[in-house]
Amino acid sequence: MTQKPTLLILAAGMASRYGSLKQVDGFGPNGETIIDYSMYDAIRAGFGKIVFVIRAQFAESFKSIFEPRLKGRIATEYVFQELSDYMHGKEVPADRTKPWGTAHAVLCGKSAIHEPFAVINADDYYGREAFEKMAQFLQQECNDHTYSVVGYELGNTLSENGSVSRGVCAVNEAGNLAAINERTKIERENGVITFEEADGSKHPLEAETPVSMNFWGFHPSFFDIAEDQFRLFIDQNREKPKAEFFIPLVVDHFISSGKGAVKVIPTATKWFGVTYKEDAPGVKASLEQLIAGGAYPENLWK
Repeated sequence: MTQKPTLLILAAGMASRYGSLKQVDGFGPNGETIIDYSMYDAIRAGFGKIVFVIRAQFAESFKSIFEPRLKGRIATEYVFQELSDYMHGKEVPADRTKPWGTAHAVLCGKSAIHEPFAVINADDYYGREAFEKMAQFLQQECNDHTYSVVGYELGNTLSENGSVSRGVCAVNEAGNLAAINERTKIERENGVITFEEADGSKHPLEAETPVSMNFWGFHPSFFDIAEDQFRLFIDQNREKPKAEFFIPLVVDHFISSGKGAVKVIPTATKWFGVTYKEDAPGVKASLEQLIAGGAYPENLWK
């Protein structure tokens, strides 16, 4: 029997732009959070366990919200992301307050995960199709030299309330990731999507351009690669208070060093999330629309 994959949810980041612990804000008709819809989709797609990466100080409030909903439905584990994790004896700089980044958060899940797993952000809506395709990949194709990322169409990932940053995926003829280029200040103006370079110049991007929304599929071999790369990252960036160790850094090393390939799984699902406080009403409206269309029950966990 094929082993059920695990879902790793990154919920340790403090929501600096949004101004609160947005991971536990309710948007659904019965106070459901965005994570609730991801977990619901993961359970029906066949995931066998959910691992949350959180900050230790939020553990009790976090568990009090999600444990009653998930009890008897799927196994859960909690791991904490602390600045001192995986430092291998090196001191955390006194002026460092920011977490080390998404790849470090994933690394913190190492002790809890021994099977193929997916990674998502806590505050993004990814859609049922993406979870079904990812579950299928993790059960049938994932191995120590084949990882994956869900590629969303750029036009389906923009905010009405300001510009966004996106990891733009370059895809080769085999349908695998060739590179991820971080593009900033992406917005739609007069029907044209543009991004801005550091020099202020603007360049167009097609609406169908595949972008990463941080929905990854990994084999447990990812942890050892990430740990080695984090050690190098710390050697070079320990004294930079804002430097972050991102998942694409590890993925880029995985590809460029010839360790393996990262399959891009396409989806036409409309992504939504709360980048700005003003996005909240739109998220609520999108969920209401999905519920009205029969994608989700009115009361998710009843």
